[in-house]
Amino acid sequence: MSEKIQKVLAQRGLGSRREIERWIADGRIAVNGKTASVGDRICATDKVSLDGRPVRLRGKADRARVLLYNKPVGEICTRHDPEGRKNVFQALPPLATGRWIAVGRLDINTSGLLLFTNEGELANRLMHPSQQIERQYLVRVHGGVDEAMLDRLLTGVELDDGPARFDRIESGVRTGAHQWFSVTLTEGRQREVRRLWESQGVEVSRLKRIRFGSVEVPSYVRSGEWLELEPKEVAQLGRLVALSLRTPALTPEEKRSAGRQKTRLQARGRTSTRNAGRPERQRSSGKSSRQKPHDARR
Repeated sequence: MSEKIQKVLAQRGLGSRREIERWIADGRIAVNGKTASVGDRICATDKVSLDGRPVRLRGKADRARVLLYNKPVGEICTRHDPEGRKNVFQALPPLATGRWIAVGRLDINTSGLLLFTNEGELANRLMHPSQQIERQYLVRVHGGVDEAMLDRLLTGVELDDGPARFDRIESGVRTGAHQWFSVTLTEGRQREVRRLWESQGVEVSRLKRIRFGSVEVPSYVRSGEWLELEPKEVAQLGRLVALSLRTPALTPEEKRSAGRQKTRLQARGRTSTRNAGRPERQRSSGKSSRQKPHDARR
């Protein structure tokens, strides 16, 4: 049976579908010695190469895996940077086959939750706008914020790439000219949270993502550290986007390794900035979005 090349390579963990489509458009992928085109179909007997190196097609990744990473400010989300800046992939554990695929991005000045997976189709679905996956952020705003401004941000404002809005805004503590808010939206456009606030003439002085779908950063995972999700949590993410994933139980050695890492992280105590913007009251756009119960890992 043949399938589209970008789907097959995504299942092998080489990248997300969109990323692989860009590689095909750039002429980096060949099938049986000929440059591939987007939409080409391949089967297990075809010979595929990426940048001249053969790609093994038989079988999918052994197990769908997902890492959560607590990104610090100052790291970029691309693997290669002409300026030589540190990137988020340098902090992740190596994979025996395939590579880690980032589920979306955070800009260099934004910290917090990033997800990585070895399952390209999962990454593709989690990033796709049609899935309406909730993203929640803590944001510190510099400047005056009134009721009319919050109403506009919930109703919708026009940005240079189209209309945008928050689904929920929770007001937090105020200190001088700064105030904390918790905001939730179901899109992942570039710098969308910052641009929404900037459209109202105020400045975002700090931004941290604290939730993506059903996943939150545990309080014991410090900035610059990662934690692998348990198989049941990976399966929950798959159900969120109607995707059946191969998530067998961990082997005894894998359980011991995961337990040692979690114990090491927890032993140093809990540190978190979630309470910095603890909400005093909540405002909602009234939009009926695809809300899923989220699992707080603590």
